[in-house]
Amino acid sequence: MPVELAYAILTPYSLYKSRTGGILARLIARTDLDLVSARMFAPSRELVGEYASMVISARDPQDRQIQNLIRDYVQTHFTPNPKTGRRQRVMMLLFRGEKAVSKIRNVVGNFSIDRTGGETIRDTYGDLVFDAQNQVQYFEPAVLAAPDATEAEQKLALWARYSDADGGVLEDVIAYPAGQKGQRTLVLIKPENFRFPTGRPGNVIDFFSRAGLYIVGIKVHRMSVAEACEFYGPVRETLRVNLKETVALRARSVLEKEFSFKIPAEETRQLGELLCPIFGDSQFENIVKFMSGRAPSECDEADKTAPGTEKCIALIYEGVDAIRKIRDVLGPTDPSKAPPGSIRREFGQTIMVNAAHASDSEENARREIGIVYSLGNDFKTTVGESCPKPDGLL
Repeated sequence: MPVELAYAILTPYSLYKSRTGGILARLIARTDLDLVSARMFAPSRELVGEYASMVISARDPQDRQIQNLIRDYVQTHFTPNPKTGRRQRVMMLLFRGEKAVSKIRNVVGNFSIDRTGGETIRDTYGDLVFDAQNQVQYFEPAVLAAPDATEAEQKLALWARYSDADGGVLEDVIAYPAGQKGQRTLVLIKPENFRFPTGRPGNVIDFFSRAGLYIVGIKVHRMSVAEACEFYGPVRETLRVNLKETVALRARSVLEKEFSFKIPAEETRQLGELLCPIFGDSQFENIVKFMSGRAPSECDEADKTAPGTEKCIALIYEGVDAIRKIRDVLGPTDPSKAPPGSIRREFGQTIMVNAAHASDSEENARREIGIVYSLGNDFKTTVGESCPKPDGLL
């Protein structure tokens, strides 16, 4: 059975209401598909116009009235604000697997005039409300998805064509009151959340929504060994220096048990001085391997720059006091010391396997974003590999 590439588009309202995590959790947990790419868009009028013109389709099982509502919704809500010119935020998620398009569409759901409810994303997050005269009073589709593989290819080709100009890390899409200034921070949803298909990645993102911030960047990232070494480089010296007492006490305990004699304080201190750098380097190797799938000592220089085997989601949040707010929701590095209701208390296991990473300062946020987002447009590459089109479309 052929492998397909499917998309799900989260509407500006779904993003504004911080429904990203709940929607993503369902898309992953209720399919056996692989989340392979994600990208934020701030659609231009040109992209909106072309996409809206493709909404009406004989392939769509929804009746013409519903399709008209979706087309009108796209034209109204995806278009830049007519008063300020500020563009709207839209999130595109790409999934790969057998029957990917129909699986995503089934989880997203279809609207119908006599709809009574159910289990789809649109049943939970979408709305189709009629007044007493049976006229549409309110409509919110929540998520858009293609009806079949042919339309998925056509629409993905369109979004890929605009993905450089209208997509990526978004700028000037959030309005702030006078006197307030936005701040950006990086969040990594770590690899342990992707060991098998569950709602965990979405659930973690849902916890972050409590911070009241805005997602302006998202990508599915496979960190290379070189990137992991650079990303966690500042931690290495800390591990080599700051754990001397811990290493010394652990070494003394092992040696005293093995040799049945007491080790004096000065010799214990010397054990820490001797062993801590070795221990720190070993821990650093473990961190890099956990994030990339390979330790630096296990690969040659050429392999270090290749994409890793482990997957994470890299998110850029923006808002007032973003760094502190995100870290408050995340909790301390050690899950055993994290307060109830924090992400690491709920999802963390150890100091390393602790669900997510978040930048701890503006300087580190800029540095970490620069590392993770340094490569090209992986969304466009993914579409091009899965949905090849004639020259000029991509």
